[in-house]
Amino acid sequence: MVLPHYDSPAYAKHKLVEPSKKLQENVCSRHDEVMKMFCRTDQQSICYLCSVDEHKGHDTVSAAVERSEKQRELEVSRQNIQQRIQDRKKDVKLLQQEVEAINGSADKTVGNSEKIFTELIRLMEKRRSDVKQQVRSQQQTEVSRVRELQEKLEQEITELKRKDAELEKLSHTEDHNQFLHDYPSLSPLSESTHSSSIKIRPLRYFEDVTAAVSEFRDKLQDVLREKWTNISQTVTEVDVLLSEPEPEPKTRAEFLKYSCDITLDLNTAQTRLSLSDENRKVTLMSTNQSYSSHPDRFTDWCQVLSKESLTGCCYWEVELRGDVSVAVTYKNISRAVSSDKCKFGRNDKSWALDCNNNSYNFWSNNVRTPVSGPQSSRVGVYLDHRAGILSFYSISETMTLLHRVQTTFTQPLHAGLSFYYVEDSLIYI
Repeated sequence: MVLPHYDSPAYAKHKLVEPSKKLQENVCSRHDEVMKMFCRTDQQSICYLCSVDEHKGHDTVSAAVERSEKQRELEVSRQNIQQRIQDRKKDVKLLQQEVEAINGSADKTVGNSEKIFTELIRLMEKRRSDVKQQVRSQQQTEVSRVRELQEKLEQEITELKRKDAELEKLSHTEDHNQFLHDYPSLSPLSESTHSSSIKIRPLRYFEDVTAAVSEFRDKLQDVLREKWTNISQTVTEVDVLLSEPEPEPKTRAEFLKYSCDITLDLNTAQTRLSLSDENRKVTLMSTNQSYSSHPDRFTDWCQVLSKESLTGCCYWEVELRGDVSVAVTYKNISRAVSSDKCKFGRNDKSWALDCNNNSYNFWSNNVRTPVSGPQSSRVGVYLDHRAGILSFYSISETMTLLHRVQTTFTQPLHAGLSFYYVEDSLIYI
């Protein structure tokens, strides 16, 4: 009569396990003994005779002990996976909230823009349409970016769950040798492609566009000439997901990768400034030039602006002779006021490095900062508009940092030059 396993007193203390599918693999081919031990030195299952023979002196333990240690490692891996799943769920929820906030802000901005534009004359109808289109386009772009990251996180959650199920299945393997055999074949847990938390740029989304449109309405004549660029760039600067800033270049070759072409705007040049070389060179003359009247022209200070507006990462160099001030400024700096409000660096709209024969001085918001550094006839300027970085370099055989500014730029910038003595000149490279 055959009795069930546990009904027989002789087997009452035996542990009943599932039959091994690879029983022969658990038997030592050398000694024909069951491999109940594990050699940590050689990372393989062995029998007792192996431990006192070719594995003598090795770090050997019972298969059960080794299994127990690997089981603990497996549990730690599962805990890490489960924690990452929770982190990703939080990130997904945060991104969903951002989608709702972006949509709400964009809808509100479009509504406000519509109300403002209905007050304008027929000539402004095209601009209204352009703003609406840009906001919607940027809204779609930002929502798409957020949703793309959201989808990636959800995919990672699915993969983590699959991996967890794989580990869980292995953790329930009763046979020690089967477990140890299958354990090395597990694919390692991949590195997370995303940070543990989502960084959100602390913006008011599209509300600043409404303010720009209001200014557009209030200053109609300026809008027709220049303010449209300000509105357009304000829309496109909405960037919810905070990306890492561009690494600042270290060598001149790296700086030159960001090189931009600079030409001077004749309509801004004070009448004693003479432009040449396709408006890439400017010289201070002793007599006035025959320029027509223009509202953008500087009237008191011998200054000139670039035609190009500067955003993103830009680098340019100037070759100077004499005492010259190299600057960047917002385009709405005053032009015809007989005071320091027009002078580069003497207001809150511009930043300037005065390059004299014997010294450098940096000016911002009418505050002078003495700058030390090697004298050179060439100065490099690096701008990272989004990161708010402005750096000036003395360039000879090497590049030497003269002064670096960390601030927040709220508008596109223009390169600017200011002169002090007759026949001082400067050339953009």
